[in-house]
Amino acid sequence: MSAAGRPQIHAIIPAAGIGSRMRADRPKQYLRLYNKRLVIEQTLERLLSVSGIHEVLLVLSATDDYFNHCPAATDSRIRRINGGRQRCHSVMNALQAIPSQAAEQDWVLVHDAARPCVRVTDIEKLLQQGLRHASGALLAMPVRDSMKLADEHRQITQSLPREYMWHALTPQLFPLRLLQSAMQNALDKGQAITDEASAMQYAGHRPLLIEGATDNIKITHPQDLLLADFYLQHQEQHT
Repeated sequence: MSAAGRPQIHAIIPAAGIGSRMRADRPKQYLRLYNKRLVIEQTLERLLSVSGIHEVLLVLSATDDYFNHCPAATDSRIRRINGGRQRCHSVMNALQAIPSQAAEQDWVLVHDAARPCVRVTDIEKLLQQGLRHASGALLAMPVRDSMKLADEHRQITQSLPREYMWHALTPQLFPLRLLQSAMQNALDKGQAITDEASAMQYAGHRPLLIEGATDNIKITHPQDLLLADFYLQHQEQHT
């Protein structure tokens, strides 16, 4: 527990992947944005701007040498952790790296490295509302289009009611011990973990969805980098 009585927040950024769909000469988190900053630098700055975040556990490939050349590498609030085979294993490695003496009241915030446009105000809103919900919470966006369920031949089998459908985003915020238990339980049972919220749901918890900004995009394809540039410029012009 922090001195002010608020739970400490351990932020985890899984960034051990290579981002092959970007077709770049390096992992996507090390590509440059319009402001000449690396994607990972922009993302880290957003998280470290939030006063409630105690530390950032940055999960990287053991062979990653790019981060050592980033200005952020000297920031004492950032701790490097070796990644695992998949995202879920990387997050688990970070969870296990949090000291065992961490308070029972501590929380974990997990955010994608490739979401550099996340708004600090959205992170603060997530903390304000999510810390009051026992099962945690995540930023999300309501679905606006008609949703279709298809078979293996891409033929529609069902139309889904969009008023109950949301796009899951990050950050995702959960009590430390609950997330550790839920992740381990899902891994032990061979359950597919698409994000941390899915592990919590599998364990019987019901995380809260908190609506976030539509510009909190994940850079996955080359055109996403241009879109991220546009959103970042727009954010700067309207602050």
